[in-house]
Amino acid sequence: MNLVDKIILVTGAGSGIGRELTLSLLKKGTKVIAVDIDNESLEETKKLAGLNSENITTQIINIADKKAVENLPEKIKNIDGIVNNAGIIQPFVKINDLDYESIERVMNINFYGTLYMTKAFLPLLLKRPEAYIVNISSMGGFLPVPGQSIYGASKAAVKLMTEGLYAELADTNVHVTVVFPGATKTNITVNSGLDQPKGGSENNFPMLPAKNAANLIVKGIENNKFQVFLGKDCKSMNFLYRLNPRFATNFIAKQMRSLLTK
Repeated sequence: MNLVDKIILVTGAGSGIGRELTLSLLKKGTKVIAVDIDNESLEETKKLAGLNSENITTQIINIADKKAVENLPEKIKNIDGIVNNAGIIQPFVKINDLDYESIERVMNINFYGTLYMTKAFLPLLLKRPEAYIVNISSMGGFLPVPGQSIYGASKAAVKLMTEGLYAELADTNVHVTVVFPGATKTNITVNSGLDQPKGGSENNFPMLPAKNAANLIVKGIENNKFQVFLGKDCKSMNFLYRLNPRFATNFIAKQMRSLLTK
C-alpha cells in the first residue's frame, strides 16, 4: 500500500510501538487517527510529531468496551486502514497463581479489543479502493512462554483470527498483516499496571527499540506482507519452534525461570 494521504487508525498510540508507528506513518505522509485510553499520553505523542501534528486526530477509547468501539466508526467515517496495536501483558506468574480478573482483563483487551475494532471497521474498509488491517500478535503467540501463558493465549487467538481473516479477504481490496514482535523496548509492563519483574534485564533479554519495530511494521504494510517477525529473537525462535517444538519450549522456559515470582 502506498501510504501517502491515506488515513490509518492506530490503537495504543500513546506509547511504545503505537506511538512510534504513529510518528513513522506521519513521516510517510499518512494522516493518523491516534487511539488510546489515556489522553495525556496521546497529547505527548502529538507533541512529539512536531509539524506533522496537524495530521493527527485523537480519540480516547477503551477498546475492550464493545459499545464504545461500535460507535467509533460513526465519528470517523473515512478511513483506509487500522493497526490493532494496543495490548497488555499479565503478571509474571504461573496459571495456577493467576486470578480470573487478570485473565479476563488480558483477554478482553488483547483479543476482544482487536476483534471489536476489526468488526467495527471492516464494513467501512471494504468500501475503500484499497484498505489495510494490521493486527499485532507476539512471539508469545506462537511460542509458549511460562509466566505469560494467558497473554500468549490471547496473542495466539489474534494470530489465528488474523490469518483466517487474511484468507477470507483474499479476493477483496482489504490487505491483512499479522505482526509478531519479539522482545521490544516499550513500557508495556507499566502500562499493564504491573511492577517490573525481578531477575530480568536488557542484558539477559536484548530488546528491539520500539522505533525500529514500528519502521519494520510500516515497511510490511508498504509491501503487503502476510507476516512480519520483529527482532532476531522472534525470527530464530520461529525457526526453532517449527523445527523442534519441545526443545524450543524447554529452552524458553529456562530463559524465563528467573522472571517468575512464584
